[in-house]
Amino acid sequence: MKKTRTDFQCPFSAVDKKYSPEQLMETYFQFNDLAASKKRLNSIMNYAVKRNSWIREDPSVIFHFRQSMQSFIRAGYLITLKKNKWTANTQSENISPLVLGLLSEKEYQNPLLVFKKAFKEYSIQEFDYFMSGMVYLSLGMYDNLPERNIVSPYIHLTKMLDAAYLILERKAK
Repeated sequence: MKKTRTDFQCPFSAVDKKYSPEQLMETYFQFNDLAASKKRLNSIMNYAVKRNSWIREDPSVIFHFRQSMQSFIRAGYLITLKKNKWTANTQSENISPLVLGLLSEKEYQNPLLVFKKAFKEYSIQEFDYFMSGMVYLSLGMYDNLPERNIVSPYIHLTKMLDAAYLILERKAK
């Protein structure tokens, strides 16, 4: 029986080092602010569904964002393979809705649930296809709309950004 392995490295990477998922997420958030990432992802989504307009940002910035999201998605998948629990002893009655963001109280308690749920519903390749399609459609004017459901992957990515930031914040404490 042939073993299949998922390649987690970017095709443009010249370095053959192995990193932990936490290191990959830390690197992502060193170069991309949480709020800026959510805003850019939102603008890519908005321009992808508009038919007669395209995103005005430099295409190289959008391409770099797609590449960094691709490595972020792989880091999220690697986190689901780990056996560690990322729970915290926070009381649910003290949690503000503004702090939760899109996360439910259960997901706030255990951010790993966000990643498990996302990768149960979609594979890494489907997230890559989603990001590539949204970037492609946002960079030009097309008559075609995306042929798949684009709301669910978008919500999963937004929740994964929140959960990863929460994991790194708790790890720092």
